[in-house]
Amino acid sequence: MPDKIRIILINTFHPGNIGAVARAMKTMGLHSLYLVNPGDFPASGATSMAAGAQDVLDNATVVNTFDEAIAECSLVIGTSARSRNMSTPLLGPAECAEKLVTEAGVGNVALVFGQETMGMTNEELLKCHYHVAIPANPDYPVLNVAAAAQILCYEIYTANRQGQTRPLNKDSTPQYPSVQTMEYFYTHLETTLDKIGFLIPQHPGLAMTRLKRLFNRARPEEKELNMLRGILSAIDRQSK
Repeated sequence: MPDKIRIILINTFHPGNIGAVARAMKTMGLHSLYLVNPGDFPASGATSMAAGAQDVLDNATVVNTFDEAIAECSLVIGTSARSRNMSTPLLGPAECAEKLVTEAGVGNVALVFGQETMGMTNEELLKCHYHVAIPANPDYPVLNVAAAAQILCYEIYTANRQGQTRPLNKDSTPQYPSVQTMEYFYTHLETTLDKIGFLIPQHPGLAMTRLKRLFNRARPEEKELNMLRGILSAIDRQSK
Protein backbone atom coordinates (compact mmCIF):
# COMPACT_ATOMS: atom_id res chain seq x y z
CA MET A 1 0.00 0.00 0.00
CA PRO A 2 2.57 2.69 0.89
CA ASP A 3 4.15 2.36 -2.59
CA LYS A 4 0.98 3.82 -4.10
CA ILE A 5 0.82 6.88 -1.82
CA ARG A 6 2.81 9.83 -3.13
CA ILE A 7 3.79 12.79 -1.00
CA ILE A 8 4.21 15.74 -3.36
CA LEU A 9 6.04 18.97 -2.49
CA ILE A 10 5.57 21.92 -4.86
CA ASN A 11 8.31 24.54 -5.32
CA THR A 12 9.91 23.92 -1.92
CA PHE A 13 12.66 26.53 -1.62
CA HIS A 14 14.33 25.45 1.65
CA PRO A 15 16.13 22.10 1.26
CA GLY A 16 15.85 21.49 5.02
CA ASN A 17 12.10 21.21 4.64
CA ILE A 18 12.52 18.52 1.99
CA GLY A 19 14.76 16.54 4.33
CA ALA A 20 12.39 16.99 7.27
CA VAL A 21 9.43 15.77 5.20
CA ALA A 22 11.44 12.73 4.09
CA ARG A 23 12.11 11.92 7.74
CA ALA A 24 8.42 12.38 8.62
CA MET A 25 7.48 10.03 5.81
CA LYS A 26 9.90 7.27 6.73
CA THR A 27 8.87 7.22 10.39
CA MET A 28 5.33 6.49 9.18
CA GLY A 29 6.24 3.90 6.58
CA LEU A 30 5.97 6.06 3.46
CA HIS A 31 8.73 6.50 0.91
CA SER A 32 7.32 7.78 -2.40
CA LEU A 33 8.39 11.44 -2.49
CA TYR A 34 7.77 13.67 -5.51
CA LEU A 35 9.38 17.11 -5.80
CA VAL A 36 7.94 19.65 -8.22
CA ASN A 37 10.58 22.14 -9.34
CA PRO A 38 12.41 22.33 -5.96
CA GLY A 39 14.51 25.41 -5.30
CA ASP A 40 17.63 23.53 -4.19
CA PHE A 41 17.89 19.76 -4.48
CA PRO A 42 19.90 17.65 -3.92
CA ALA A 43 21.47 19.68 -1.12
CA SER A 44 23.39 19.13 2.10
CA GLY A 45 20.60 20.88 4.02
CA ALA A 46 18.12 18.21 2.93
CA THR A 47 20.53 15.44 3.85
CA SER A 48 21.20 16.78 7.36
CA MET A 49 17.48 17.17 8.14
CA ALA A 50 16.58 13.76 6.72
CA ALA A 51 18.74 11.96 9.32
CA GLY A 52 18.11 8.26 8.70
CA ALA A 53 15.77 8.86 5.77
CA GLN A 54 18.44 9.45 3.15
CA ASP A 55 17.00 6.58 1.10
CA VAL A 56 13.74 8.54 0.70
CA LEU A 57 15.73 11.48 -0.70
CA ASP A 58 17.83 9.24 -2.94
CA ASN A 59 14.70 7.74 -4.49
CA ALA A 60 12.74 11.00 -4.75
CA THR A 61 11.25 11.76 -8.16
CA VAL A 62 11.93 15.31 -9.39
CA VAL A 63 9.58 16.74 -12.02
CA ASN A 64 9.12 20.16 -13.60
CA THR A 65 5.36 20.54 -13.24
CA PHE A 66 2.55 19.60 -10.88
CA ASP A 67 0.72 17.98 -13.79
CA GLU A 68 3.60 15.52 -14.25
CA ALA A 69 3.53 14.56 -10.58
CA ILE A 70 -0.19 13.70 -10.54
CA ALA A 71 -0.70 12.38 -14.08
CA GLU A 72 -0.89 8.72 -12.97
CA CYS A 73 -2.93 9.39 -9.82
CA SER A 74 -6.64 8.63 -9.51
CA LEU A 75 -7.00 10.58 -6.23
CA VAL A 76 -5.30 13.90 -5.41
CA ILE A 77 -5.77 15.64 -2.06
CA GLY A 78 -4.32 19.12 -1.58
CA THR A 79 -3.46 20.71 1.76
CA SER A 80 -4.62 24.21 2.64
CA ALA A 81 -4.33 26.15 5.90
CA ARG A 82 -6.95 28.73 4.99
CA SER A 83 -10.50 28.64 3.71
CA ARG A 84 -10.91 29.22 -0.01
CA ASN A 85 -14.03 30.12 -1.98
CA MET A 86 -14.01 26.84 -3.85
CA SER A 87 -16.48 24.03 -4.27
CA THR A 88 -13.93 21.28 -3.66
CA PRO A 89 -14.94 19.09 -0.67
CA LEU A 90 -12.94 19.67 2.52
CA LEU A 91 -11.71 16.72 4.61
CA GLY A 92 -10.31 16.38 8.11
CA PRO A 93 -6.95 14.59 8.60
CA ALA A 94 -8.42 11.20 9.58
CA GLU A 95 -10.93 11.17 6.72
CA CYS A 96 -8.21 12.22 4.29
CA ALA A 97 -5.96 9.37 5.45
CA GLU A 98 -8.73 6.80 5.17
CA LYS A 99 -9.48 7.82 1.57
CA LEU A 100 -5.80 7.68 0.62
CA VAL A 101 -5.28 4.25 2.19
CA THR A 102 -8.46 2.79 0.72
CA GLU A 103 -7.89 4.00 -2.83
CA ALA A 104 -4.16 3.20 -2.74
CA GLY A 105 -5.31 -0.42 -2.82
CA VAL A 106 -6.35 -0.02 -6.45
CA GLY A 107 -4.27 2.86 -7.84
CA ASN A 108 -1.81 5.70 -7.29
CA VAL A 109 -2.91 8.48 -4.93
CA ALA A 110 -1.28 11.74 -3.85
CA LEU A 111 -1.15 14.09 -0.87
CA VAL A 112 0.13 17.51 -1.91
CA PHE A 113 1.88 20.32 -0.03
CA GLY A 114 2.45 23.76 -1.52
CA GLN A 115 5.31 26.23 -1.35
CA GLU A 116 6.34 27.25 2.18
CA THR A 117 5.19 30.87 2.29
CA MET A 118 2.13 30.76 0.03
CA GLY A 119 0.90 27.18 0.14
CA MET A 120 -0.91 25.77 -2.87
CA THR A 121 -2.21 28.19 -5.46
CA ASN A 122 -5.90 28.26 -6.41
CA GLU A 123 -4.98 26.79 -9.80
CA GLU A 124 -3.20 23.87 -8.13
CA LEU A 125 -6.03 23.29 -5.66
CA LEU A 126 -8.54 23.15 -8.53
CA LYS A 127 -6.68 20.09 -9.83
CA CYS A 128 -7.36 18.24 -6.57
CA HIS A 129 -10.37 16.07 -5.83
CA TYR A 130 -10.39 17.08 -2.15
CA HIS A 131 -8.73 19.55 0.20
CA VAL A 132 -7.55 18.70 3.71
CA ALA A 133 -7.07 21.15 6.57
CA ILE A 134 -5.50 20.43 9.96
CA PRO A 135 -7.49 21.98 12.84
CA ALA A 136 -5.32 24.45 14.74
CA ASN A 137 -5.36 27.64 16.81
CA PRO A 138 -7.65 30.00 14.82
CA ASP A 139 -5.40 32.93 15.75
CA TYR A 140 -2.38 31.21 14.19
CA PRO A 141 -3.36 28.10 12.19
CA VAL A 142 -0.30 27.95 9.93
CA LEU A 143 1.94 24.90 10.26
CA ASN A 144 5.43 24.44 8.89
CA VAL A 145 5.27 22.10 5.87
CA ALA A 146 7.25 19.38 7.67
CA ALA A 147 5.02 19.58 10.75
CA ALA A 148 1.90 19.32 8.58
CA ALA A 149 3.43 16.37 6.74
CA GLN A 150 4.22 14.60 10.02
CA ILE A 151 0.63 14.94 11.25
CA LEU A 152 -0.94 13.72 8.02
CA CYS A 153 1.59 10.90 7.55
CA TYR A 154 0.77 9.74 11.07
CA GLU A 155 -2.92 9.68 10.18
CA ILE A 156 -2.09 7.61 7.09
CA TYR A 157 -0.05 5.19 9.20
CA THR A 158 -2.92 4.85 11.68
CA ALA A 159 -5.50 4.32 8.91
CA ASN A 160 -3.29 1.68 7.29
CA ARG A 161 -2.89 -0.22 10.57
CA GLN A 162 -6.63 -0.18 11.10
CA GLY A 163 -7.16 -1.32 7.51
CA GLN A 164 -4.95 -4.35 8.02
CA THR A 165 -7.53 -5.75 10.44
CA ARG A 166 -10.21 -5.51 7.74
CA PRO A 167 -8.57 -6.39 4.38
CA LEU A 168 -9.54 -4.30 1.38
CA ASN A 169 -12.05 -5.86 -1.01
CA LYS A 170 -10.75 -4.64 -4.38
CA ASP A 171 -13.92 -5.81 -6.12
CA SER A 172 -16.00 -3.39 -4.04
CA THR A 173 -13.59 -0.45 -4.32
CA PRO A 174 -14.47 1.89 -7.22
CA GLN A 175 -11.95 2.11 -10.05
CA TYR A 176 -11.31 5.78 -10.79
CA PRO A 177 -9.51 7.14 -13.88
CA SER A 178 -6.14 8.79 -13.54
CA VAL A 179 -5.66 12.55 -13.83
CA GLN A 180 -4.10 12.03 -17.27
CA THR A 181 -7.12 10.00 -18.42
CA MET A 182 -9.40 12.79 -17.22
CA GLU A 183 -7.33 15.31 -19.19
CA TYR A 184 -7.90 13.24 -22.35
CA PHE A 185 -11.62 13.36 -21.59
CA TYR A 186 -11.55 17.14 -21.08
CA THR A 187 -9.79 17.59 -24.43
CA HIS A 188 -12.42 15.41 -26.13
CA LEU A 189 -15.22 17.28 -24.34
CA GLU A 190 -13.93 20.70 -25.33
CA THR A 191 -13.48 19.64 -28.96
CA THR A 192 -17.02 18.27 -29.14
CA LEU A 193 -18.62 21.26 -27.39
CA ASP A 194 -16.78 23.62 -29.72
CA LYS A 195 -17.91 21.60 -32.75
CA ILE A 196 -21.61 21.83 -31.81
CA GLY A 197 -21.35 25.55 -30.98
CA PHE A 198 -21.82 25.27 -27.23
CA LEU A 199 -18.70 27.20 -26.23
CA ILE A 200 -18.72 30.99 -26.43
CA PRO A 201 -15.81 31.97 -28.71
CA GLN A 202 -14.91 34.99 -26.56
CA HIS A 203 -14.73 32.94 -23.33
CA PRO A 204 -14.10 29.27 -24.17
CA GLY A 205 -12.05 28.64 -21.04
CA LEU A 206 -14.71 29.79 -18.59
CA ALA A 207 -17.15 26.99 -19.40
CA MET A 208 -14.40 24.37 -19.39
CA THR A 209 -13.13 25.53 -15.98
CA ARG A 210 -16.61 25.11 -14.53
CA LEU A 211 -17.08 21.74 -16.19
CA LYS A 212 -13.75 20.54 -14.81
CA ARG A 213 -14.84 21.57 -11.33
CA LEU A 214 -18.08 19.67 -11.84
CA PHE A 215 -16.41 16.44 -12.94
CA ASN A 216 -13.74 16.75 -10.24
CA ARG A 217 -16.50 16.84 -7.62
CA ALA A 218 -18.48 14.06 -9.29
CA ARG A 219 -15.41 11.80 -9.73
CA PRO A 220 -16.84 9.47 -12.41
CA GLU A 221 -15.62 5.90 -12.17
CA GLU A 222 -13.73 4.35 -15.11
CA LYS A 223 -16.85 2.65 -16.53
CA GLU A 224 -18.85 5.86 -16.19
CA LEU A 225 -16.11 7.86 -17.92
CA ASN A 226 -16.03 5.32 -20.77
CA MET A 227 -19.79 5.85 -21.16
CA LEU A 228 -19.31 9.62 -21.31
CA ARG A 229 -16.58 9.23 -23.92
CA GLY A 230 -18.97 7.03 -25.90
CA ILE A 231 -21.66 9.73 -25.77
CA LEU A 232 -19.18 12.32 -27.03
CA SER A 233 -18.11 10.01 -29.85
CA ALA A 234 -21.76 9.53 -30.86
CA ILE A 235 -22.26 13.31 -30.91
CA ASP A 236 -19.11 13.66 -33.02
CA ARG A 237 -20.48 11.21 -35.58
CA GLN A 238 -23.85 12.93 -35.78
CA SER A 239 -22.34 16.40 -36.12
CA LYS A 240 -20.14 15.61 -39.11
